[in-house]
Amino acid sequence: MTKRSDAIVKGRDRAAARAMLRATGMGDENFAGPIIAVFNTWTNMGPCNMDLDKLAVPVRAGIRAAGGTPVDFNSIAISDGITMGSEGMRASLMSREVIADSIELAVKGHSLDGVIVLVSCDKTIPAAAMALARMNVPGVVLYGGSIMPGNHKGKDLSVQDVFEAVGACAAGIIDDEELKDIEKAACPGAGACGGQFTANSMAMAMTFLGLSPMGANDVPAVSDDKNASAYRAGQIVVECVNEKRLPRDMITQQSLMNAAIALSATAASTNAILHLLAIASEAEIDTFNIDAFDTISRSTPVIGDLKPGGKYMAFDLYAAGGSGLIGQRLVDAKMIEDQKTVTGRSLFTEIAEAKEAKGQDVVRRFDDPVKSRGGYGILYGDLAPEGCVVKLAGHGALFFEGTARVFESEEACFEVVQNNGIKKGDVVIIRNEGPAGGPGMREMLGVTAALVGQNLADHVALITDGRFSGASYGFVIGHVAPEAAHGGPIAHIRDGDKVTIDVEGQTINVDADLAERAKDWTPPKPKYPSGAYAKFAKLVGSASKGAVTSFPFSN
Repeated sequence: MTKRSDAIVKGRDRAAARAMLRATGMGDENFAGPIIAVFNTWTNMGPCNMDLDKLAVPVRAGIRAAGGTPVDFNSIAISDGITMGSEGMRASLMSREVIADSIELAVKGHSLDGVIVLVSCDKTIPAAAMALARMNVPGVVLYGGSIMPGNHKGKDLSVQDVFEAVGACAAGIIDDEELKDIEKAACPGAGACGGQFTANSMAMAMTFLGLSPMGANDVPAVSDDKNASAYRAGQIVVECVNEKRLPRDMITQQSLMNAAIALSATAASTNAILHLLAIASEAEIDTFNIDAFDTISRSTPVIGDLKPGGKYMAFDLYAAGGSGLIGQRLVDAKMIEDQKTVTGRSLFTEIAEAKEAKGQDVVRRFDDPVKSRGGYGILYGDLAPEGCVVKLAGHGALFFEGTARVFESEEACFEVVQNNGIKKGDVVIIRNEGPAGGPGMREMLGVTAALVGQNLADHVALITDGRFSGASYGFVIGHVAPEAAHGGPIAHIRDGDKVTIDVEGQTINVDADLAERAKDWTPPKPKYPSGAYAKFAKLVGSASKGAVTSFPFSN
């Protein structure tokens, strides 16, 4: 056998398989060349993924032009923005594992030669990279692209503004009519959420990992240039098969560092930490760990003036010069290293071709950064022996001390926030929302945005064993591990405890004897006795290692 798909199309004993494939329109010429999975995460449940079915058309054409045969598969996609704050948000992180598993089963089950994965909303992107890393079958990740900005009263909007408007309305800063106007204007059409939130953060990560062609993921969903980039991506995946370019050639310790550096330089979503750790796990790279993000952040100023903490959106970055322009700044500063990419050309070669728009101020230079410190911090201490993640986008505070306000769920906290029950100096603790305890590690955008809308973002801290949306900002700390459901210290904190957060010192401590309290602790009853949620809760690992379910190091 000379190619993977020979296992289903070559030899006398595969006559029945060929007969079935002939029914789909294939013939001898198709059996001779590579068979490529076009794995789509299309759904019209939300704007992010709703045009991916259209994007598959030029992808297929590119595959055929390069001598391959495209075959289509589809998986689920959970809209983070739509499910945010609801029970359904528990499914978001779970979907990452299901999508990765679906890709593996489709590709390996049919012995396909390669795969291109069309992705958009948050978890579809890391899922694609995780599957490629796990299988090490030639593949490309293609992002459907960002949404265009909405506009209300001359101000560009994203869905972030709607969440914040909910808090402003609760605080009486705007009325219901103004909230409705913002709601109607924020999302003008197809594409993923428009700031440097999780989708755009992970799309950039795919580029710096070398799994996506430089510039392809920058193109907005509704741009006239999108089809051309999709056609070329289809050609590239066939080239990867023919030239034996494998995902693990691209996913290395250094490329993971490159991606983390680019994300820190753009104050990207903290979810990127969870997902890069998961990708590293699938690639069996155990030397890339959570501490890398703190080291990187301390030495990588923020140069991308992007939402949620900055002024601009993904479309503005595309117009300014895209990921390649970020790369040029990093190369000039000698902050990243060269590596292989799916195009067959090196990362630095691709970066060199980026063109900076005259007069742009979306991407600054390192001698004039948006912030002198990168977008993340990793903390340890009484509350998080395995570590936790602090997001530094949108504020410059590196120290906070306050009094604990403890909530057993996101809903319980949100109700108090909406009733203006959180005050300056509070340290809001939301527990039992971790990977297993949630289950599903929900994002707390509803709570953080409401606090922003009430002008409390700089005056309270929020700590959770759950996650935060890429659109969240303020003094927020997530991924606390061990989580409450596993008896982590966050399970034992009480109202009124004094909490001290020191980002420079990398500590998060509580003035209480949490170990003594732990003696009386009993594990909570699982929220779901059976089904997908129960399965995930039983299998998922620590957030400090990416919250994966695939046991990459079990052997």
